[in-house]
Formats: sequence, structure tokens, C-alpha cells
Amino acid sequence: MSTLTEAPPPLAPAEPEKKPPRKRGRWTPYLLLLPGILWLIVFFALPMVYQASTSVQTGSLEQGYKVTWHFATYWNALTDYWPQFLRSLYYAAAATVLCLLLGYPLAYLIAFRAGRWRNLIMVLVIAPFFTSFLIRTLAWKTILADNGPVVGALNSLHVLNVTDWLGWTAGDRVLATPLAVVCGLTYNFLPFMILPLYTSLERIDGRLHEAAGDLYARPWTTFRKVTFPLSMPGVVSGTLLTFIPAAGDYVNAELLGSTDTRMIGNVIQTQFLRILDYPTAAALSFILMAAILLMVTLYIRRSGTEDLV
Repeated sequence: MSTLTEAPPPLAPAEPEKKPPRKRGRWTPYLLLLPGILWLIVFFALPMVYQASTSVQTGSLEQGYKVTWHFATYWNALTDYWPQFLRSLYYAAAATVLCLLLGYPLAYLIAFRAGRWRNLIMVLVIAPFFTSFLIRTLAWKTILADNGPVVGALNSLHVLNVTDWLGWTAGDRVLATPLAVVCGLTYNFLPFMILPLYTSLERIDGRLHEAAGDLYARPWTTFRKVTFPLSMPGVVSGTLLTFIPAAGDYVNAELLGSTDTRMIGNVIQTQFLRILDYPTAAALSFILMAAILLMVTLYIRRSGTEDLV
């Protein structure tokens, strides 16, 4: 008998080699960033370059200014107005500390204890933003009026005696004193402290507090060992958002202070708009920016956290 063998099936034709899929949208992230980059270049980088060139110019408004690389303007500005520099940093630091002392308990309350009232309290925190910065500052002139209830209460509690001894007030008067300026700075920039603190505290896992309680930690120990270290990004962000604008502010010192409480922002405004000494004003601006940048860098490194909210 003959054996029949089946022929092997024909080989399928080899498929053509597929090219790797072309990456689409590779330039999309850069195109999305382009408007922001152009905005920073036009409204930040170019004005900075212009101010830098202005700071090394000499001349007058009538004769015109020319770039002569006159770096002595920086030294003259620093030696002439160093009291205003120190006063600005001092007031800004005092307002930042007060904002932290007032804002942290409120942010803690909103994050952990507010319950159904959380949204209402948050609206009250940001309510000052619904009005003009100028109007909010002018309101403090009424609040701190010499015959007002605030000054009367402080007098009855003999608080003004202590602040007068510290040099923060002048007798029974609060307006046109350092205390009034710091109060205005604290009020106007307090929301900038509360919001980052609340965001940072809200991120904390509540189970960590329960674990600390299971380990017999007291509430203060839990706060010191768990809550506050985990909220440090909010503390750092809040203090920076408060200190930086407060150091360059001039509205509060102009409306609530006097000639003895002038900050460096008032000097820069006067140099730009009244005296018309543009090189000195530009030099003062760059000195203030450099001082704040140095302090912020050291502060962030000292705080031990770069996770800012």
C-alpha cells in the first residue's frame, strides 16, 4: 500500500516591516507654555532689563539720561536710605509673625474643626478681596481714630503704655505710629497666610493623629510632632506670601503712618513720581529685590522644606 503524504501549507507572505508610530503632539507642551513665556518676557524680563539700565544712567529729565555705568548710584542709595530699608524689613517681619500667630489657629480650625461651617469661614477669609486694597486700608483710619473705641479700650487696659515704651505708639495716639502701619499690613496680608496654611493642613491624613493617640501622645505632643512638621510647606509659603509684598508696600505707611514710619516703598514712589530721580529709584528697587531674594533663599534652606503649596 502506498502512503499519501500531505504537502506542507504554503508559507504566508512576510508582512512589511511596520514603522514605529510617529509621535504626535510632541510640540504641544511647548506651544501651551509659549503664551506664558512670552508674557513673562514682555511684562517681566524686559522691564527688569530696562530698570537695570536706568539704574546705571546719569543725567536729568530735562537733558535726558544716558547709560554711563554709574554704579555709585547703588552705594549712594543704600547709604542715604538704609533706615527705610531696615524699617521696611522690620515692619514686614512683625506683620508676618502676627499673621502666622493669628492665621495658624484659624487655618487649623477650618481644616479640622469647622465641619459644615468650613465654606462659610473660607468665604469670610477671602471677603476682604472683594473690596479695594485702598478702601480696606482707609477703613483702618476710622478703626484706629483717636476718639474711637479701639484706642479707648487699649487705654483702659493700659496697653498703650507698653507700646509707647516700646516705641510703637506715641502717647495715647495710634494713628501715624508704627503700630498702625503693622496693623494695616497684618490685616491686608492675613488671607495670604491663612490660605496656604489651610491647604497644607487639609492634606494631613487624619489617621496619623489617630496613630499618635494610640501611642498615648497628648494633644500638644501630637501637634508638635505630627501636625506642625507636616504643615511646614504651608508655613513657609504663607510667610513668603506675606513678607515679600509687605516689605515693598507703601500704601499702609502712606495712609496710616507718618514721615517717621516711611518704608522703602514710599521712598521709591517719591523718587519715581515726585523727585523724578529715575536712576536712584531703580537702584533702590534692585537693592530691595536682592535683599529679599537673599533672605528668601536662606529662609527656604533653613526651613528644611522645598515642598511649597
